[in-house]
Amino acid sequence: MKKLIFNTTYSMPVSDARNFVIWVQETMLPAIEQDGVLDEPRLLRVLSHHDEQTECFSLQLSVPNSAILHKWLLRQGQPLAEEMKRVFDDRIAGFSTLMEEV
Repeated sequence: MKKLIFNTTYSMPVSDARNFVIWVQETMLPAIEQDGVLDEPRLLRVLSHHDEQTECFSLQLSVPNSAILHKWLLRQGQPLAEEMKRVFDDRIAGFSTLMEEV
């Protein structure tokens, strides 16, 4: 079975980048790992981004199939996104992509 990767790319002002990384490492990744539905969570800095005002990060998670991802998004992903919005307001923007390993 081919692996699915759920990727969310986030963009934020440079001034929020350090706090974002800390929040992801202390709040988001432990919640994802504790739930145990998604595997191999990892946060990566996007290096091809060349705007001096902002930084970009990619959060990647392995998921068995899109149905499991959908259930996870409703149960855990949405509350995590709402908490992120409370912490960072509108200073962080993101978009998600579901990819398949080839």
